[in-house]
Amino acid sequence: MRGNSQAESVVDTPLWQSIVARSIVPEQIEDLSAYGRWWLARARGQMSLSMVAAAYLGVAAGEHASAEACSTHVVPDDLPSFSAAMEQARHGGAPLDCEFRLIDPLEGVRWFRLRSLVAESAAISSGVLIDVTSVKHAAMREKFNFALTQYLIGTDTLAEAVTKIIELVCLDLGWEWGAYWELGQDGSDANILHCKHFWHGNNARLVPFQLCSEAMHISPEHDLVGRVWRTGQAEWIDGFSSGGEFLRGALASASGLQSGYLFPVTYVTADGSLHRPGVLEFFSNFPRQREAQLPDLSAAIGALIALTAQRMTQQAQIRRLALSDEMTGLANRKHFHAALDAACHDGKQPSFGVLYIDLDQFKPINDALGHQAGNCVLIEFARRMQAVAPRDAVIGRLGGDEFAILASGSVLELDMLAQAVLQAARSVFIYEGSELSVSASIGISVFPQHGSSTAELLHAADAAMYLSKRNGRNLVSHYQDDGNRAQQELAGQLALLSELHHAHARNEFFLEYQAIFDSVDGRVCAVEALIRWCKPSGEIVRPDQFIPIAERSRLIVHLGRWVVEQVCRDLPLMHAAGMMHMQVHINMAAPEFLDSELPAELMRIVSQAGITSDNICLELTESAVMSQPEKSIPIMRELTSLGFSISLDDFGIAYSSLSLVKRLPLSSLKIDRLFISGVPHDRDDCAIVRAILELGRNMKIGVIAEGVETDAQLSFLRQFGCPVQGYLLGRPMSVTALIARHRKTKLSSL
Repeated sequence: MRGNSQAESVVDTPLWQSIVARSIVPEQIEDLSAYGRWWLARARGQMSLSMVAAAYLGVAAGEHASAEACSTHVVPDDLPSFSAAMEQARHGGAPLDCEFRLIDPLEGVRWFRLRSLVAESAAISSGVLIDVTSVKHAAMREKFNFALTQYLIGTDTLAEAVTKIIELVCLDLGWEWGAYWELGQDGSDANILHCKHFWHGNNARLVPFQLCSEAMHISPEHDLVGRVWRTGQAEWIDGFSSGGEFLRGALASASGLQSGYLFPVTYVTADGSLHRPGVLEFFSNFPRQREAQLPDLSAAIGALIALTAQRMTQQAQIRRLALSDEMTGLANRKHFHAALDAACHDGKQPSFGVLYIDLDQFKPINDALGHQAGNCVLIEFARRMQAVAPRDAVIGRLGGDEFAILASGSVLELDMLAQAVLQAARSVFIYEGSELSVSASIGISVFPQHGSSTAELLHAADAAMYLSKRNGRNLVSHYQDDGNRAQQELAGQLALLSELHHAHARNEFFLEYQAIFDSVDGRVCAVEALIRWCKPSGEIVRPDQFIPIAERSRLIVHLGRWVVEQVCRDLPLMHAAGMMHMQVHINMAAPEFLDSELPAELMRIVSQAGITSDNICLELTESAVMSQPEKSIPIMRELTSLGFSISLDDFGIAYSSLSLVKRLPLSSLKIDRLFISGVPHDRDDCAIVRAILELGRNMKIGVIAEGVETDAQLSFLRQFGCPVQGYLLGRPMSVTALIARHRKTKLSSL
């Protein structure tokens, strides 16, 4: 106890003041040396500060009741370590060396180092308070720049790099919130800034501020973020309010934020223009110093982001060059094989196909005009394939004039793609004003029917391609497995479809007309146009072989248009021969009646031919109408309003409902040959035919009986005055033969 009394008496005597007075260094020396002095009376805990030390701590110089009284501006997170150091100074022991932060009302956060000196008295501890802010900033900048460079080098995407930069700034430079506002496009194509990336640690108070930031879309003309981007100038925020230009001010204040710094990310591009991809913002729970290190680092951050963007662009270009054919931009052989390998093994596509494409007559172009002309053809052909191929298809150049396409879809879809590629090759190429013509031979293989690996599928497609070469080029062939009959049949159908496309292009089709007779006087009252196909070899292909195939693709629509156009060329010949009121029935497929342009297109054709629409009767089946009645029926009504007649073919074997007949704008019904074949011996068939005839009479709709092949059938129908059509009275014939028959009949009647 006595020892304590002696220590207390020291403080109460002039010794305390004399020690302090002797130890005071002139204020200017302290200020220039960036340190101040402190003294601590161990017994009572009283603390005395020099002028400089007091200025650092933001308190008055001289004596203070305790060390805690001098710590009012210490950052709360650092207060425990400061108090522990002062407690250690009171009790003696190891020399002190403690770092802590202070919040200066004007300069913001600063760093200080508290050190003890050799004791001048057993009752008093003393030391220095050193301003280490600049040293700390320099060390932090060095560490920051190193970590920043490491982050930017080690990331694969710019988004990942920016997120790491934000976290790094917050953790190393002492900010609670960081975010990157990136320039994007909204629905009206105006420039809009979006909060794409952010970081705020585990601070739950900042979650509402985060959600608000993510939901905001800021125009460059609004908010402080927009102004920073628009002007290219950084902005400080000291204190937040509900008003003002910073729209999130009230929410920021409620989240505990007190200050912020916003700066644009800018860099100069290779052409010398300034690019501003976005804005970085950082906010703190404390007032920030205007000389903080972030403003000094902002230019470096923007430059490093720019370097990262440039590096990633270059890396993407390198990857693209490694995977792409340099001339055409398509996948090179290695990349195409890798894509095909992945398709074979990932199981995402249960079925897909490979088109192997080789250009015909390409070598003569190189030989005659040089490789520059050949390169022009290859580049343009690659562009055309990209235009017709599905978006998810992989198109590769395997070498020279050989290409391949990996595409999903059914066999028919693959064939339609192949036909589009054939057309792309057939279209002329222009080189220095000259027209160059090539074609393509294509082979198709399908996974897994023709192989389960890249090698097997390419081998099968290549074999099919050479089949096209052997069969005359400019063709599509499917790989044929002799051990699989179903595949052979399908391949045959697809080959026939390919031939049909060629036949249409070469105009190998022609028309025959089958007369529709008045059953009473035998007069021809109408004819039905029937399409025929004559191959270059002279072989006639039956309609029942190629029409079903054409109906599976868009080709049936093109054939339908061709028939209408040919009929309109033949009708003037009939009129000139005296068949003035002849009406021609034309069969039309379901897809044609789903095309809203059909009425206008037909009117254009008949008008150009100089005939009237009442010369044309369009025939369609019940199933064609009812596939999509909401689309087909309005088109039918428009056609009848233009003067075209509509006949329902094969009546009685499909939907055959009275409500259907009532809804359709029909001029006639055709009784299917299935019912005509049973008359007059089958009572049920006779009853059905009578019912249909009575229905037509009551609804004022004409009825035609087709498939009349016997005298008994004709006699039965003649009693009802029903027009008839069939082989008994006349087989299909050419327009020339039809006109000749008309003239002969006319002469015989004179």
